[in-house]
Amino acid sequence: MRLLLAGGGTGGHLFPAVALAEQLRVEDPDGEVLFVGTERGLEFRLLPELGWPLRTIPMSGWAGLGPGARLRALIGLVKSLGHARRILKEFRPDVVVGVGGYASVPVLLAAKFVGVPYLIHEQNAWPGLANRLLGRWARRICLSFAEAGKAFRRAPLVITGNPVRAAMENCPELPGGAPQLLVFGGSHGARAINRAMIAALPQLEPWRGTLRIVHQAGVDEVETVRAGYQAAGWTEVDVQPFITDMATAYSRASLVLCRAGATTLAELTACGRPAVLIPYPFAANNHQVANAAALAVKGAAIMIEERDLKPAELGILIDGLLRDRGRLVKMSAVARNLAQRGAAARLLVECRAVARAA
Repeated sequence: MRLLLAGGGTGGHLFPAVALAEQLRVEDPDGEVLFVGTERGLEFRLLPELGWPLRTIPMSGWAGLGPGARLRALIGLVKSLGHARRILKEFRPDVVVGVGGYASVPVLLAAKFVGVPYLIHEQNAWPGLANRLLGRWARRICLSFAEAGKAFRRAPLVITGNPVRAAMENCPELPGGAPQLLVFGGSHGARAINRAMIAALPQLEPWRGTLRIVHQAGVDEVETVRAGYQAAGWTEVDVQPFITDMATAYSRASLVLCRAGATTLAELTACGRPAVLIPYPFAANNHQVANAAALAVKGAAIMIEERDLKPAELGILIDGLLRDRGRLVKMSAVARNLAQRGAAARLLVECRAVARAA
């Protein structure tokens, strides 16, 4: 099977695609995979590190642009379509999978024009603009959340769940010994979480020297965050711009402080890690709040909306959770029970079905 995966930009779009590629490699070692993205997206740096082939196309986003910029974007889309058609002609995929992000737009449009079947995987409870527009010609829409189906009118809908990499589905039980806190705000970091964590350190002072913190701060904030820990006397915190091996980071974590994107929650539940969730307040249809609430109401996580985020209270909360091993173990068990295991295999089944039908 020849599988082309289009889209990316952020980890939320990219990592499910990587999980699907890994699943094809397991089931069909002779299968071939090609990713198509942009030089601006996370895929440009990460996929070569992971050993996956990537072709790039020139494409920019649409949201928030003025009339002049949108006209230039449309002109750029025409050029991108030409690039995408050449890639399709050279690679000759059996099926194309759009995983969201603006890089998927010209590839899926080109696939429609040249008659290559495509399906869409939607990670979120409310789809982004690219998937909503291109869903009308998809052979299938694969959903992580059933409620996302309301945005699609024409294509058949299948709930597959959100694929995570195999290493996360094999994550060990909650570790014992000295606790470790994993902090991140998505693939690009989150300023609100970064600043709140630094400001919460006085409430965590009894843990200094015992608690290990691993903090993904994002490229733009990494030096500021490092300086904040240093100024507070926390000299052994591991602050990184981006964590490539998230499976290992999760496996060592006793507690996670993070955003509430759909892919992040799929990873948390697959790994069975208790979390304090700070939803991104500007997500479409406020879907991160809905995501976080779904875990919080079951007892797998605690949600704090960003407007209610107070550093001192955050520090007290983290301190209390780290001192209550029994509660962390219970939260971990609930999280594991909410996991949608096998999503990558289910998504690959749909890819094969679309390819056969074509």
